[in-house]
Amino acid sequence: MNANEHASGYGKFPPPPKLSPARAIVLVSGGLDSSTILALAAAKSRMIYALSFDYGQRHAIELAAAKRQAAHHGSAAHQIIDLRQLAPLVADVSALVRDSNLPIPKDRDIGRADQVPSTYVPARNTLFLSYALAWAEAIGAHEIWIGANAVDYSGYPDCRGEFFEAFENAANLGTRFEEQGPRLKLITPLLHLPKHEIIALGTSHGVDYADTVSCYDPTTVDGQRALACRRCDSCRLRRRGFERSGVPDPTNYI
Repeated sequence: MNANEHASGYGKFPPPPKLSPARAIVLVSGGLDSSTILALAAAKSRMIYALSFDYGQRHAIELAAAKRQAAHHGSAAHQIIDLRQLAPLVADVSALVRDSNLPIPKDRDIGRADQVPSTYVPARNTLFLSYALAWAEAIGAHEIWIGANAVDYSGYPDCRGEFFEAFENAANLGTRFEEQGPRLKLITPLLHLPKHEIIALGTSHGVDYADTVSCYDPTTVDGQRALACRRCDSCRLRRRGFERSGVPDPTNYI
């Protein structure tokens, strides 16, 4: 055992796959923000590995949109992870999962970001990013893209910049990236943009927002098309964003 092996404690640890700066894991929900970062990653000539999650969400219809968006932006692969076992664990505190008896809040004061709403899913972004990290290390990608936003958001603690900085540090410390490099980067291009600027940016990159699902409580038509409720936090943020951007809102509302 050489000095480096002894210091790391790993012994004969196999080298990582050859890293390619063009590879990126992109978290794709099927919503407005994630579709925007798909377009941005494609514009940066990244080889996109799209990653989505079925965690028992009420609005699982978004996954159909995620599939279409991933294909539209030329993803090299698209995986949908089955995390439905999460739903019963958080049902008592999260209205966003189907197992919950809590109602989706409607007509709420979305300016109160200091209040964590019942649509928050405990540790959701931590879980999503952990799966993305595993895939990134396995395929030699050194970027993970996530469409989180800390401006027009609903008070979710895992949408703060401090959280993403901490996760990036932990991700590098807990993987081969730290010692064998280059370091993994967590890309959050929308973090400090208001919704209307995100819409303007995505529109300039050809995002089809008509084929995105933002509503927390949509009505599904023919198993494919979603009619948005208009009144949940996500709908209200989306509507306000389109109004301020000057871009016509293509959303089908009830």
